[in-house]
Amino acid sequence: MARVRTIWRYPVKSMAGERLEATEVTDRGVAGDRAWAVRDEVRGGIGGARKIAGLMKLAAEYPATPSAQDSSPATIRFEDGSTGNTGDEGIHQRLSDALDHPVTLWPLVAAENADHYKRGAPDSADMETELRSLFGREPDEPLPDLGVFPPELLANECPPGTYFDAFPLLLLTSNSLASMQATSADSRFDVRRFRPNLLVDDPETPDPFPESAWEGRRVRIGSAILRMEIGCPRCVMVTRGFQELPKDPKVMRALVSENRGNLGLYAAVEEAGRIHRGDELEWLD
Repeated sequence: MARVRTIWRYPVKSMAGERLEATEVTDRGVAGDRAWAVRDEVRGGIGGARKIAGLMKLAAEYPATPSAQDSSPATIRFEDGSTGNTGDEGIHQRLSDALDHPVTLWPLVAAENADHYKRGAPDSADMETELRSLFGREPDEPLPDLGVFPPELLANECPPGTYFDAFPLLLLTSNSLASMQATSADSRFDVRRFRPNLLVDDPETPDPFPESAWEGRRVRIGSAILRMEIGCPRCVMVTRGFQELPKDPKVMRALVSENRGNLGLYAAVEEAGRIHRGDELEWLD
């Protein structure tokens, strides 16, 4: 029986997050997940570690239980071990200095404020060059099929009203991590590179990538019901160096070779509820 091994929450988009024993899950995903993000004040648009790699060297956590709908105060830990709070008067400058790039820190903004979510300027005028940079793909490697994503992502950095890449939840199995590690002895397929909300153990399946067969299915976990959406095409973020993990482009080479560049599965919340570490996955179809 598949079970939840670990629950993760990331208060600030692209920063390291925190492990949880349990969480409320709503249509916005894990309560407090990606409730803050930086805005790139050079290119414009919501910034992430695809463009601002240093974000992954920072971490964030909540000092108290966060709201499931709004942006609760969070604490940011810098690479030197010092901390700051999302509401600090000087937090924009501290982040800009730490990232060596001008940014501002933002809570969630209403979806009606369309300009806030629009895509920033690309680094390259050539679309293929830009996409290969974002997804970490070599010239001879296929790009992801972007047609599977929600159409609003063509013009926006994230679905308006959220700071998610595409959907509110990301599931990943420990089976998939182990399968990739077995083929890539020189790389470290550490779960922190892949930033799931739920890491799942599925010991009874022989499938090296179990979540690949879950697309379109419904599952009850705890008291929440999730709808499995699409596989997660991985981007250059998974190759970044942070904490003790080195920069490693071979991670992407292995993902493209072994699993079409995908790892994990996006999900949406059909029925809100509470999920605990150790909860079983009960398939409803």
